[in-house]
Amino acid sequence: MVAGAAFCASCGKPATPAMAVVPPISSSVRSGLQSNVAGALCYVVGLVSGICFLVADPYRRDPFVRFHALQSIFLSIVSFVAYFVIGVLTAAAPYALSRLLWMLHSLLGLAFLLLWLFLMYKAYNHEQFKLPILGERAAKQA
Repeated sequence: MVAGAAFCASCGKPATPAMAVVPPISSSVRSGLQSNVAGALCYVVGLVSGICFLVADPYRRDPFVRFHALQSIFLSIVSFVAYFVIGVLTAAAPYALSRLLWMLHSLLGLAFLLLWLFLMYKAYNHEQFKLPILGERAAKQA
């Protein structure tokens, strides 16, 4: 069926509005984000963005995005546990030791921030940088 034709070109029947030709959706609309951008965005909100990209339809089948989503989830869990343990130790420790633990907490936060930015940079550059334990586990499950 040719758009605007009064009759069907193959069978000769009169054209109806239901037979109108719909232009195809462009590939950029169907494909969504590129793998490297989606991989980098897996780290933006940590656990939440990792889960979102792990279950989102076009990305859950992409091994590159799955790897970064899983590594982001694992890293978020490890950072939460580390912050929780240091927080409990800080609350239970005497004042002088709690100040030292608070400084450790601040340094740990800076280290996680720098690691988070580094992993986003690597994912954006199409690289699968594997963290020692977490990256291996993420690679196996991706």
